[in-house]
Amino acid sequence: MSKKDLEKKLTPIQYKVTQEDATEPPFKNEYWDFFEDGLYVDVVSGEVLFSSKEKFDSSCGWPSFTEPLEKEKVKEKQDNSLRMTRTEVRSSEGDSHLGHVFNDGPGPNGLRYCINSASLRFIPVKDLEKEGYKEYKSLFE
Repeated sequence: MSKKDLEKKLTPIQYKVTQEDATEPPFKNEYWDFFEDGLYVDVVSGEVLFSSKEKFDSSCGWPSFTEPLEKEKVKEKQDNSLRMTRTEVRSSEGDSHLGHVFNDGPGPNGLRYCINSASLRFIPVKDLEKEGYKEYKSLFE
């Protein structure tokens, strides 16, 4: 999709986050305190990234997940911006900037995927089939 098409498809904050590696404000984004069952997909490509089953309240002001639903759908790269070294998280297919992963999460892997709401589209369980994600419905039964 061309830059011009993406600018038409996405809101200004979605474009800044996914295409220009911006970060939305904490506690002032759509999914930081949202806990309905369903899938979180890349707002650009529609690829499945996270499940509500792995979402947790990290009190950081952004949606946090313990792991991606399918590891190969998320790629990681070193980010040296802001005078620190972090691990950036991007979608594999859409190459959208999603956020960062940190080693301070719960669970066996100890990871916290801190993700911008603006990079995500939420699909509730009741709409999975209608939206073309029928194969993931069994995760919630």
